[in-house]
Amino acid sequence: MNPLVSFDKSQIAPCGMNCGTCMAYLRDKNTCPGCRVYSDDKAVSVRRCIITKCEYLSRTTSKFCYDCEKYPCQRMKQLDKRYQTKYRTSFIENLTMIKEEGISNFLAFESKRRTCSKCGSIISVHRDSCTTCSKDKK
Repeated sequence: MNPLVSFDKSQIAPCGMNCGTCMAYLRDKNTCPGCRVYSDDKAVSVRRCIITKCEYLSRTTSKFCYDCEKYPCQRMKQLDKRYQTKYRTSFIENLTMIKEEGISNFLAFESKRRTCSKCGSIISVHRDSCTTCSKDKK
């Protein structure tokens, strides 16, 4: 069996997205450094993200949306619905797990969930199969 991939807290966006599983982060060219890294290398859509620029988020101690007085805001609900529909992933569920079980447990969960059982590569949240060996997610 292949070892599990590992993720770092810095790869988890304020909304609960694991940037380490995003195709923009994983691609070979013009990679995105992740939502928590401020860089001009990011796509314009990521730089314009209203969640990472949210004034309420900046007031939280955790720097995660679950700690916000407006949570879940309309933008968070829309984002969660889109990812549930298209990618079978809920950022609200991710944030609940982080809040209730801690970031370490969430990172361990993500490592198990996002490691390809066939080749050990990272399985992107945006794909139905491993981009390295084409094994289906489930």
